Amino acid sequence: MAESKSASSRQNKATQDTPDDGVAQEVQRVTDEAEEKGYFGAAVDPTPNENYTLKGVTSGAPTPESDREYAREVRQKLDDDARAR
Repeated sequence: MAESKSASSRQNKATQDTPDDGVAQEVQRVTDEAEEKGYFGAAVDPTPNENYTLKGVTSGAPTPESDREYAREVRQKLDDDARAR
């Protein structure tokens, strides 16, 4: 029969302290850098994938690369989303 862990040995991973060694600090630094660059979280381009297909392009579906006004809207949406976080 498996023994249950005591409450003191079970710690919520979100509340654990980061060890004071170089490896953990480097992992945290790289993770923070990736989060700042936006690699985690919202997609960089909210344009539907269908807009990039042959059918989408020939039908005139907007993409940031082909429509300046749409590109401005996308940038504004991304900025608004970032401010809301």
